[in-house]
Amino acid sequence: MIATPAPSMLRALPAEHRQRLLRTAREVSFAQGTRLFEEGGRADRFWILRTGTVELDMRVPGRRAAVIEHLGHNELLGCSWLFAPHTWHLGAEATTPVRAYEFDAEAVRSLCRDDPAFGRSVAQWVGDVLAHRLRAARIRLLDLYAPYGAGSLR
Repeated sequence: MIATPAPSMLRALPAEHRQRLLRTAREVSFAQGTRLFEEGGRADRFWILRTGTVELDMRVPGRRAAVIEHLGHNELLGCSWLFAPHTWHLGAEATTPVRAYEFDAEAVRSLCRDDPAFGRSVAQWVGDVLAHRLRAARIRLLDLYAPYGAGSLR
């Protein structure tokens, strides 16, 4: 099965909401090998990748962490910041040098509360990304751990 990319902010948010969100961003960079967050940690920020790649991974008891997805240009890194209890469900590591826009989660959640239309747009975008990541995680884990022919991708 060929994976389709998760919806980018550029396609998902109306221009005025995209501009409003970007006004809260700060530019950051990470060296290759940097762990950006760990599964179970506090999700207090998120990023939109400008350059470079990041792997999302999941701890698997008794095994190495399973790489779930590779993220790149214009993709959202971090979804757990929007939904309580605001803890990461996956881990993330820069696999190349990364430049990104970083957003303070509480500031963006506050904007979402203050402007329901903006909040709906952001929630729809993040929800669509989450749905994509859930499908990717399921497929990847079946590839890694299911007996041949054990799972259906429907």
